[in-house]
Amino acid sequence: MNRLTSALLAWPKAVLLACLLASLAFWLISDRINPYYMDVLTKIGINVILAVSLNLINGYTGQFSLGHAGFMAVGAYAAAAVTMFAGPKFLALAPAAWLLPATDGLFLGALLIGGLAAALAGILVGAPSLRLKGDYLAIVTLGFGEIIRVIFRNIDSLGGALGLNGIPPYTNIFWVLAVACICTYVVLAMVHSTYGRGFVAVRDDEVAAEAMGLNTTRYKIVAFVVGAFFAGMAGGLYGHYTLSIDPKGFDFMRSIEIVVMVILGGMGNTAGVIAAAVLLTLLPEVLRPFEKYRMIFYSLLLIILMLTRPQGLFTWKRTLKTAGRA
Repeated sequence: MNRLTSALLAWPKAVLLACLLASLAFWLISDRINPYYMDVLTKIGINVILAVSLNLINGYTGQFSLGHAGFMAVGAYAAAAVTMFAGPKFLALAPAAWLLPATDGLFLGALLIGGLAAALAGILVGAPSLRLKGDYLAIVTLGFGEIIRVIFRNIDSLGGALGLNGIPPYTNIFWVLAVACICTYVVLAMVHSTYGRGFVAVRDDEVAAEAMGLNTTRYKIVAFVVGAFFAGMAGGLYGHYTLSIDPKGFDFMRSIEIVVMVILGGMGNTAGVIAAAVLLTLLPEVLRPFEKYRMIFYSLLLIILMLTRPQGLFTWKRTLKTAGRA
């Protein structure tokens, strides 16, 4: 764990600070931007967090998780429960002068609790199942996502099948972009460090990695926990943006959407995954004038892209390098 902390601290922090300042500046001028564009940009930011966090698991570590929407659901419900049930008492007792306004402090705490709850779920599902590989792991994570959805559907205190309504509108563009920047920073810092090379080693040849003395199960669990943590934070942002969440919003198809972003962007290619998240969020909006045939066009385009670029849309540099060595 000390090596992991050192890796995060060693990565250039000026880039992260610049991204956070840019997020703050963008939020300050957000009132001048068309609300529709802000809505689309917020959805893009949430999808970037989900795709980049899943890319750490599926892309860099070589696992095949189909339960990312389950972690998102845990974070969404946990964060919403904090702001809805504990929030009023917290705001009544909060001191007048704080580093952050009381509502922002409450929301930050709710996001962290949502992320930690999802990370705990990642440990619970990861520790016993990550000794599995390939299709077997995919089936386990798929089952986990469905279990989470059914559990929330049967908890009456959390709204049951109707979900939670009246969630406070705390999500804004600053929080979305800031979390997206932090998520991208953490993933890049991990995989480009000496510690993070263990993730790539597990992906490339798990047997060889074990022969070299790497604890491959530990690396897979760390990737699973970090990915689940940021998926939980994305769920918290999503819930406090839509103001209403229900189990149907975190079903199997939601997990598939995130997996498609990772595959389309290129497994283990963070920049490509971000671009794919942007593309797949914009496509339904661009095709909105063709409402009746929108999903047909969307599906056909995905099929064409996967047939013509099965390695991902943004991996031409690797292809050129490989061709040069050949």
